[in-house]
Amino acid sequence: MITKKQIDSFIEKIPPSPKALRETIVALNSGDLPKAAKAAKEDLALSSYLKELVNKPIYGFRTEVNDVSQIFGILGVSRSQQAVYAYMLTLLSPTKWELFQLSKTSFADLQAELAVNWQKILHYLKITDKEIESAISLLPASIIVSEALFSQKTEDVKLLRSIHQIDYNTILQRLCSMDLFDICESIAKKWEMDEKIAKIVQAASGIKPAEDEELNKLGKWMHLLLFFTLSKPEFIEAGLNDFIIFQITYVSDIYDEFALVMEIA
Repeated sequence: MITKKQIDSFIEKIPPSPKALRETIVALNSGDLPKAAKAAKEDLALSSYLKELVNKPIYGFRTEVNDVSQIFGILGVSRSQQAVYAYMLTLLSPTKWELFQLSKTSFADLQAELAVNWQKILHYLKITDKEIESAISLLPASIIVSEALFSQKTEDVKLLRSIHQIDYNTILQRLCSMDLFDICESIAKKWEMDEKIAKIVQAASGIKPAEDEELNKLGKWMHLLLFFTLSKPEFIEAGLNDFIIFQITYVSDIYDEFALVMEIA
């Protein structure tokens, strides 16, 4: 059994504290993009990460973007916040993934796909809320925490998988008394996000709907996005698809809209 104290101890490590990074986050939180870019340029690793991230094909830029000020200007405050959250997670990501078949590149691809497509969804829904836009960062964060927790019990996890074919979310609950979405909620609290974010990510499980109709609707969209993304061949091969059990009844009322936004034939 992995105790909540062990989980909290690991989550505590998530927000790193280099001076330039802290200044970047503070500036973005206040909506000051020029100040954020100036601070980010002082952190060479952060600057390099931002350039690599936004030049991925999924962002769709025809020419390479290299200037941090330009990157923040193109992304805007909310998406810049997402990018910085993504960078923070790379500082915590394992050098070598033990359980999930991921690499630095494939994990960054996962972050980028979720961020870009969540932005498409929110644009379609006409939602402009910085914290709701950043909420999608919680899933990659919880995957890192899950990898760290599972690596302490690798043999137990593999045994459960081989004998009973239990999904990873159920194994998490058995080992930690928390599932992936509970971990998302813990991280949201650590990042001091609004309470509504925890309700959205819990609703995204498909089995813990929010009482608030609007938050529950966002949970449905996030549930579909997670299933859609983790069902891609590269993430199935990595073992991530086993975290999400598709709750088709829960999302049936928005599935056609989702297919339209994601351009699913």
